[in-house]
Amino acid sequence: MTASSSLFNLPLIRFRSLSLPSSSSRFLRLPPPLSPLRSVTISPRKFRAFSGTTTMTTDAKDAGMDAVQRRLMFEDECILVDETDRVVGHDSKYNCHLMENIEAKNLLHRAFSVFLFNSNYELLLQQRSKAKVTFPLVWTNTCCSHPLYRESELIEENALGVRNAAQRKLLDELGIVAEDVPVDEFTPLGRMLYKAPSDGKWGEHELDYLLFIVRDVKVEPNPDEVAEIKYVSREGLKELVRKADAGEEGLKLSPWFRLVVDNFLMKWWDHVEKGTLGEAVDMKTIHKL
Repeated sequence: MTASSSLFNLPLIRFRSLSLPSSSSRFLRLPPPLSPLRSVTISPRKFRAFSGTTTMTTDAKDAGMDAVQRRLMFEDECILVDETDRVVGHDSKYNCHLMENIEAKNLLHRAFSVFLFNSNYELLLQQRSKAKVTFPLVWTNTCCSHPLYRESELIEENALGVRNAAQRKLLDELGIVAEDVPVDEFTPLGRMLYKAPSDGKWGEHELDYLLFIVRDVKVEPNPDEVAEIKYVSREGLKELVRKADAGEEGLKLSPWFRLVVDNFLMKWWDHVEKGTLGEAVDMKTIHKL
């Protein structure tokens, strides 16, 4: 081996033999290994939270909300309307029911209230479940909810979209199958516009379609939505109202149901019994109550 070749090879020999003792870790800090990519997952619903800071903060703040109601609040898109019932947009059920949005942005959404009578002309009532975000455990009419921002529930001709939504929610809340409540059997009698706070944070601001139907149905309440049900006669309803007014048994009525009772229900009940509901229809007027 020549001198020149030994000098040429010397650095290579030293480089290959180089090792770092454990004590050298205090001089050389290596970054920790990266976590596997599979450990970072974002579900579609969680990803949606990044579309706005309001949703992100409320998502954390309302972590104790019932899981079913939470899903509905964030996934259901209500139909926003103006006071003439013209569609102006859509927003989540969550945002539509925050009183701060109702007051600051005047958010108004389309809704419906179903009044289902049996062949004895008794009205089916429900007590809303404890898990409901707005007005839990209050007594109300058969079914109250919202048409969603989807093609089948946006149809305005003869209020078909609202009637489709009513059929959907009667199944969801009360287990009443579609065959028992055909959409053509609903009679839209009128519309009303009202605002009602629930607990300070939540409330309602709705343009509400009032739908009547007379059918004998099989009812299987969904406990996530309904705590109790009962059929009442006129006299039974009057007694329920009396108890609510007197504060007996902690009984409360929903504000929209009470508005209908006080303004329309008894005269419309006459038409139910006579089979003349068509004579009571007034879909041109929007009653501001």
